[in-house]
Amino acid sequence: MLHTNPVQKAMSRIRQLSADEETRRLAFVRERALRDEVSLLNDAKREGREEVARSMILKTEMDDVMIADIAELSVEDVSKLRAEIKH
Repeated sequence: MLHTNPVQKAMSRIRQLSADEETRRLAFVRERALRDEVSLLNDAKREGREEVARSMILKTEMDDVMIADIAELSVEDVSKLRAEIKH
């Protein structure tokens, strides 16, 4: 029967813990990158909806409620965009 030396056991445990820490770090970095990507995509989608709303404000006679519905924005957001365009 083989008996593992206590130093070998300790070194093995240290290697295992180090690998676990690295795995956790990599998981954290990956999760953060995914959150950043989702945030950037959401920002881009919102910018696109705002651009559609601006175009509709400038090129149509639609009211803010209709534009908000089509552009999937709040009426308040469309009203703010309309005010920005007037200035």
